[in-house]
Amino acid sequence: MTPKRQRVFGIDPGLARLGWAVIESGGDRLALVDSGCLITPAHSPAADRLLQLQRWLDQLFARFRPGRLAVEKLFFTKNVSSGILIGQARGVILAAAAKAKIPIYEFTPTAVKQAVTGYGRADKQQMQQMVKLLLHLPTRPVSDDVADAMAVAICGIQIHHLV
Repeated sequence: MTPKRQRVFGIDPGLARLGWAVIESGGDRLALVDSGCLITPAHSPAADRLLQLQRWLDQLFARFRPGRLAVEKLFFTKNVSSGILIGQARGVILAAAAKAKIPIYEFTPTAVKQAVTGYGRADKQQMQQMVKLLLHLPTRPVSDDVADAMAVAICGIQIHHLV
């Protein structure tokens, strides 16, 4: 019996830069469908930037029709202001997924690292190398935001297989 194909939309949340990736699995192979980084204008009001993210996400969810959303949980940072902005972006992400009726799975950065590399304290270089290998990419992802979104999507697929 061939395992069912899965399509997972992974997001590395942010207001200034939101990394996204669509990964498909079929059997024991993962494949990158598409990825990108949504960048909002730094000097625009936060409400306008959040609305722009919501509109882009609505379009991406309609285009790719993922079976689930994997998103990184907010972790505490030293910069409270940036943590609040990421939290606001996460709220838009979760609302857009709920509107599109996409099941949401949230993962800590440690869980993502563990799922992708087998080591919960892996560094960026290790993560990007494993993303490259798992997705059969010719080179490591250039953007940290996109690489993180790919890793979150991979985690969403791998965790689902274990459940």
